[in-house]
Amino acid sequence: MPKSHKLVYAIYVVVWIIMAINPKYPQDWLLENVLVFLVFPLIIWMDKKHTYSLLSIILLLIFASLHSLGSHYTYAEMEHFNTITQFFGFERNHFDRLVHFLFGLLTFRMMFEMITPSVATVKVALLFTFTMILSISTFYEVLEWLAAVILHPELGMAFLGTQGDVWDAQKDTISAMIGALINMAFYQNYKHLWLSKRV
Repeated sequence: MPKSHKLVYAIYVVVWIIMAINPKYPQDWLLENVLVFLVFPLIIWMDKKHTYSLLSIILLLIFASLHSLGSHYTYAEMEHFNTITQFFGFERNHFDRLVHFLFGLLTFRMMFEMITPSVATVKVALLFTFTMILSISTFYEVLEWLAAVILHPELGMAFLGTQGDVWDAQKDTISAMIGALINMAFYQNYKHLWLSKRV
């Protein structure tokens, strides 16, 4: 694994540790980080195996760091986003919607690089990546719903962060879809990336 990748991972670990200190709702923080505990080692293992581009690692770091910030305060009560909420006159804190959008926007490249060796054309790789983004986003919304049903109602609602919006899950998924679609608009760039990964 390149040293630059190790540096990016080390930066994320530092950010994660800082955000793990005295979270607003410790039980919710733990719940939000279950997937981090599972996925982070997998990403490192996959990077050692396939060597992702540095850019994809950096984009993932940005997304993961924002997720850590959201889990520290909870997405619905991310106080550093309140200024934006007040400036635009929003009725709710849209930090959760922003992070879902960034999931589709920032993780797309890494997933594309992951899929590329197994498909025959760049169009198929883009379609599979887009489908993966939507599938993961939808699956996560199902997990949130299960948490609200199974766990204590107060913890479940903190984890969901719906803020009274009955269409929250659908809007979150659409946000991720828009982020993914923006990537697909840069077809030529991904075509060059696909060709470089096929060499």
